[in-house]
Amino acid sequence: MAFLHDGAARQPFLRVPPVVIWLILVLAAAYVYTHEFLTEKQWVQVSFSYGFVPARYSAGFIAATGLNPGSWFDRALPFVSYIFLHANITHLLINSIWFLAFGPVVARRFGTLLFIVFFLVCGVAGAATHLVCNWGSASPVIGASGAISGLMAASFRMLPVSGESGAIPLAPILSPRILVWSSLYIAVNVVTGLTGYGSGAEIGLVAWQAHLGGFAAGLLLAGLFDTIAPGHVLSRHAA
Repeated sequence: MAFLHDGAARQPFLRVPPVVIWLILVLAAAYVYTHEFLTEKQWVQVSFSYGFVPARYSAGFIAATGLNPGSWFDRALPFVSYIFLHANITHLLINSIWFLAFGPVVARRFGTLLFIVFFLVCGVAGAATHLVCNWGSASPVIGASGAISGLMAASFRMLPVSGESGAIPLAPILSPRILVWSSLYIAVNVVTGLTGYGSGAEIGLVAWQAHLGGFAAGLLLAGLFDTIAPGHVLSRHAA
């Protein structure tokens, strides 16, 4: 019966790097705190202070409204802190599922520290893209979707194709499979953006432009991060 034992040990049902689990727990803890321990008024204040509000970076809006944008740190922090806020339990669960789907692929390849940096960089890129596309908007943007979109893009480049084994090189950005997946992802986000999903004056899901910004960062930066990842084995196709 030894062959049964060997097979079970070789193929565990679920292998998720600890860093992915811990980040999901951080997202969940932030949600519980903001929605269970804060009043509605406090939650709105937190989402405007730590969510991403493009108006805080518009000199014209600040001059017209008398808004106090805070210190440089106050304005820099939301580029990261918005990632850890979620509008409701559905928003959190959807992002956690996508995180579980694509995070492990990237985490195994990059290692814990580099994975966290990559995740945050993609989130910052998502916020920056939203800022450019929604200059002066006073609506807060929240959620980890932009950062997770970057993980999705990177994982597309890392997944093996039929017959590949061993040290798998990153798929080139202009390869057919990356172009197809990227086109589909862009199309879905443009359609949802044009139909109003994730937009509006209310605190809601992260905007679709942030998805695309995070995705582009993941696609373009995967090669750079891959070259400095622990256990790096190259000949890998960068950018």
